[in-house]
Amino acid sequence: MLVCKYGENTSHPCEAAVNSGSSALPSDTEDTASARPSRERAQAPARALARRLDKTIVLVGLMGAGKSCIGKRLAACLGLPFVDADREIEAAAGGCSISDIFALHGEKVFRDGERRVIQRLLGNPVHVLATGGGAFMDPSTRALVQEKGLSIWLKAELEQLLKRVGRRNDRPLLRDVDPRQKLTELMEARYPVYAEADLTVESADGPPDITVQRVLRALEAELDRRDRENGGKAARPGTGQP
Repeated sequence: MLVCKYGENTSHPCEAAVNSGSSALPSDTEDTASARPSRERAQAPARALARRLDKTIVLVGLMGAGKSCIGKRLAACLGLPFVDADREIEAAAGGCSISDIFALHGEKVFRDGERRVIQRLLGNPVHVLATGGGAFMDPSTRALVQEKGLSIWLKAELEQLLKRVGRRNDRPLLRDVDPRQKLTELMEARYPVYAEADLTVESADGPPDITVQRVLRALEAELDRRDRENGGKAARPGTGQP
């Protein structure tokens, strides 16, 4: 279950703020009314952080890095909407799956549609956006994200990726190939480009909430840095100006 404990004082701020054995929701024997204030207190620092954001958070990284899983949990902590770019692309294609778009039209057509969808989404109010593994590789899409979003690379090691992608069989780039070899090739080609993201966060090989806390800490540090550059004045949401 999702645990929002960002902002607690712990000896290990990135991981120890997460209690993987507890829940943000009351148990069957817990009084809902009494549990609500504690949940709200736990979420308050993350919600305060969200109010400082003036750009959409854009998660980038390879398939299996956890962009959708982490994105949903991050959005819940921040109190922001979550959008999966791949699902939006499928909706724009009349319900055609990503795999079918690749098979019927090829990667170029898919990337063109992906760019248009991401451009539209970045025009919406601040939210958390998970993008496909190849989105940030497209120079035009990358430029859009760098201009209108706050990009975060969820970086994962090969063994983590292999374990995660093995749970699904709908990865177009892994069809009829050796997953280890293909992922290794993709890491070599894409990691230098992903490194252009505003922030890099290691995707934990453990409960997703560990990675969520890492992202929240990284966001806070980045917003603090930007505030200092603005002379201590926080940006007004939606303006990028102090």
